[in-house]
Amino acid sequence: MRRRHIGALAFGSALAAFGWIQAGVAGEQPVPEPGDYRQEDYRAPVPSTLAGGKVLDTAAAKVLWQTGEAVFVDVLPVPPKPKLPPGTYYREKPRDDIPGSIWLPDVGYGRLPSDMEAYFADNLKEATGGDLDRPVVFYCLADCWMSWNAARRAIAWGYKAVSWYPDGTDGWSFEDLPLERRKPVPRPGEQQN
Repeated sequence: MRRRHIGALAFGSALAAFGWIQAGVAGEQPVPEPGDYRQEDYRAPVPSTLAGGKVLDTAAAKVLWQTGEAVFVDVLPVPPKPKLPPGTYYREKPRDDIPGSIWLPDVGYGRLPSDMEAYFADNLKEATGGDLDRPVVFYCLADCWMSWNAARRAIAWGYKAVSWYPDGTDGWSFEDLPLERRKPVPRPGEQQN
């Protein structure tokens, strides 16, 4: 009898603690959508909305990926090469993406130079076959404004079936979904590796 009482007390304490934690999470203020593109602090909490587009959780992203109808676009920037002494061997960190994606690095900044904007627009047009109604899913990592900015920009260009997957490859890999090694589409002035 005493053992049941202690077990019930421990269980009740755990539930109370969980409720307290949940209340703390629920009490957090949602991040509002900015009036324009995010210009700084790109790794920060993101909104739960995208005006003119859909926001996907991992389950919804997986369903869309399984249909094969959507173009998945990773917008994670490529880290700059460190300034190393001549002759130093350097190996870039590999990127694992949602299978079938294209990787368009650096297109999620708030302001894009004209050559990067053309790079983004041209590669998106090629990936969608110029079909503004083709579903497109933008992602990078969790809490990454780059994908939100890129999705917003595609909406501004007239794409009508834009989705944003804010959990990105972090959420995808957390669910043990497949990833594949990806090289970025060469940016203006770069050569294909």
